Amino acid sequence: MLEEIVGSTWHRFVTAKAGKHYPDAIVYLADIRHTAGIFFRALGGEGGLSVESATETDVYAKRSILQRIAGIGNKAQYAWRDDETLRLPESIALFPTKQLNIDLYLWLTALSVIEVKQGDWLSRNQTRTIKTLEAWPGLKGRYQALLNAHLLQRPSATSLSTREAKQEQAICEALLNPSEKVTLQYAKRPPQPVLLWLHPSPPVEELGQNTPPQDPDNPESADSKQEQKKKPKRKQGNREEMPEGKDGLMSFRLESLWSWSEYTKVDRTSTEDDDDDIIQTADDMDNITVAQDSETTVGKIKLDLDLPASKYDDIVLAEGIPVDEWDYKTQRLQKDHCRIIPMESKDAEALSLPQRLNAQARKIRRQFEILQPQRHWVSRQNEGSELDLESYINYLADRKHGLVATDMPVYRNLHKHSRDLSCLLLADLSLSTDAYVNNRSRVIDVVRDSLYLFAEALSVTGDQFAMHGFSSRNRNHVRFYKIKAFDETYNDDIRGHINAVRPGYYTRMGAAIRHATKLLEQQATSQKLLLILTDGKPNDLDKYEGRYGIEDTRQAILEAEKKGLRPFCITIDEKAEDYLPYLFGANSYVLIRKVEELPQKLPLLYMRLTA
Repeated sequence: MLEEIVGSTWHRFVTAKAGKHYPDAIVYLADIRHTAGIFFRALGGEGGLSVESATETDVYAKRSILQRIAGIGNKAQYAWRDDETLRLPESIALFPTKQLNIDLYLWLTALSVIEVKQGDWLSRNQTRTIKTLEAWPGLKGRYQALLNAHLLQRPSATSLSTREAKQEQAICEALLNPSEKVTLQYAKRPPQPVLLWLHPSPPVEELGQNTPPQDPDNPESADSKQEQKKKPKRKQGNREEMPEGKDGLMSFRLESLWSWSEYTKVDRTSTEDDDDDIIQTADDMDNITVAQDSETTVGKIKLDLDLPASKYDDIVLAEGIPVDEWDYKTQRLQKDHCRIIPMESKDAEALSLPQRLNAQARKIRRQFEILQPQRHWVSRQNEGSELDLESYINYLADRKHGLVATDMPVYRNLHKHSRDLSCLLLADLSLSTDAYVNNRSRVIDVVRDSLYLFAEALSVTGDQFAMHGFSSRNRNHVRFYKIKAFDETYNDDIRGHINAVRPGYYTRMGAAIRHATKLLEQQATSQKLLLILTDGKPNDLDKYEGRYGIEDTRQAILEAEKKGLRPFCITIDEKAEDYLPYLFGANSYVLIRKVEELPQKLPLLYMRLTA
């Protein structure tokens, strides 16, 4: 016990003495991610990029004795970007004030907007600095304060060898005069990191990117029981060939050497043990190496993830309907790239509204009665159901005085004032809706109650409405469930279809929105509202992850808006503010932070949108 106390005290003392950081002024990426994303897009950066933490990079520069004793100073987190993501350090505590550390986040974000592909690391960052300050002069004051503070932290020439001192002098010159051409000479050790610049050599491939394509007919579930243990920290990764199983240690009794009949081909160099905490193991590793096996994990759990046999599956209403999909890399619409499979639940049985929702339904129906169509008389009509007495008396008086108009309107008619509006509610029924929001209810249960109350409210107003759900398994299998069509009356049969909704697979949102747009477009109303209820960002097998899915969904929303529809998103995803402003715009989505409040808030939100 005493040894542990002394050891931890010594470690804290040496680390504090050797470190060049300011823990009291630390700023975390989690606190500034949203601001950095808005700032990046405001400066003209690509809106589809997500903001994530950067990987740690090995640093081989000269370290002090205390740093070597404490085991620090050999890692650094540079900022960099690729086609999918803007990478920023997980935390910054380089400067003594929080404001300087925040300014460094903003400076690195602005620097990332400028793309420079020519030249070496030094000249690229010099060019970025010049162009950034020219494009946004307001950053000059912040950059100068960062530069002054960073130069004070750079090593002195007296502590370095001759060649290393020349390198340091060249870097300081490049920082002070970005327009001056500087050349780095060779030295035994590389220079200290310049954290005001972007990564000198960004990783070409990281773990999880550019993985070999999966068989879309054998999907692996990404939402496993380990999901809650995932860490936001990025890891360096590299790929190797799958071991052949000949490198492990083989243990046997000598007398069994010739027992060939008992031999079994087993790869002992890689194991899968359910009792191992693999997430904790991965978190302890700096570099992770993966290999592509000839067998997929899904082969062992195929019965859990595969679609049910056709005789047990839901009812297919039509053959696959071709739908386009947007490829942001080639900037073109891929014609008939996806297939919509219209379906209807096979287990739907007519039932009344669940008793637990009766009180809420009565309250909501009373609130929505004010939107019911009103009947009123319209006077001075050429044709009508009865005479307009006032107009008729005026007509007789005018005729007596010789001022008669032969076409004077003397009738009145009873008109029914109705709202010229149609709404389609599109519910995300992906696998993630199977997660629990509390000890009693899952997300899908909350979605089901929301559909009940939404339908109860709209059945009072007389507005035309439809409800559909969707999930996907690949681009050729986007399941589009009919819950209520526009031409159907809300009744016990529809409630049965609502009760039958179940979690599905993945979220190919772009294809579902395009098909919903076609259905809504067929309605002869002047106003068309497309409500999208979801709990996460677009995703699917194949390449429909990250920016690809985001860009396709955004393109589908833009197409709907051009056709006169109004798309609006209701989400319960806590990270929605990172990507929904780019998809729907600042005023076309709402985040419900307490999931259990969704059933009450959804009808009221509809009332505000259509008032």
